[in-house]
Amino acid sequence: MRIKVLFFGLLKDVCGRAEDSLDAPAGANAGFVFDHYSALFPKLGGMAKSIVLARNQEFTTRTQSLQDGDEVALLPPVSGGSASPAPIYEIADEQGHYFALTREAIDPRAIESRLLQGFDGAIVTFQGVVRNNTRGRETLRLDYECYENMAIRKMAEIGRTIAAEFAISRIALVHRLGTLEIGEASVVVVATAPHRRPAFDAALEGINRLKRLVPVWKKEHFADGEVWVEGEWDDNAPRAGTV
Repeated sequence: MRIKVLFFGLLKDVCGRAEDSLDAPAGANAGFVFDHYSALFPKLGGMAKSIVLARNQEFTTRTQSLQDGDEVALLPPVSGGSASPAPIYEIADEQGHYFALTREAIDPRAIESRLLQGFDGAIVTFQGVVRNNTRGRETLRLDYECYENMAIRKMAEIGRTIAAEFAISRIALVHRLGTLEIGEASVVVVATAPHRRPAFDAALEGINRLKRLVPVWKKEHFADGEVWVEGEWDDNAPRAGTV
């Protein structure tokens, strides 16, 4: 059977490709895919405990059986790289929540206006912006890339879960992709609610979960080089090195 394999962030550099096509035997599982490429690229094997696998845009374990035509992605720790132009990916559901990936500048005021209702008494907006240094090393710019189809689904899943857990009216999560300059917003989370406390709590939980669960990667460019930023998966995300 034929499996489509995708590589993101640092793993593109390690394996020298963004995607590949693999012929796998009948009954092969996701672990077979990872083991195949770690044999070709030993550095991959050394990263097994921090790499997460996805099958058809959902997190999966090594033991997950595969079918012909499946898509398997190898995902390095999330944190936020460069990709070709793409349209906006967005989900606007009937409850009024909003989730989007965009290559254009994010307009927080437009998002706030989109979410706000007459009975709301609070809007809390978090903006993550590009700073000019990392541990004292001057940063020139950032590149963000992501696994778009999976990322937008995870953002919607996170937002809807938070909306059910906190006494809020609506929530929005929007992430920027492509090249960002110093001072530009890379991510915006907006929560509206009748009262301020749930709005604050939901916005904080939104950015925290987004950073741990949404497959987005960041490359920092310095005057003397560039590096993929090492992030950290949520503890419950299945690793390539464990069953």
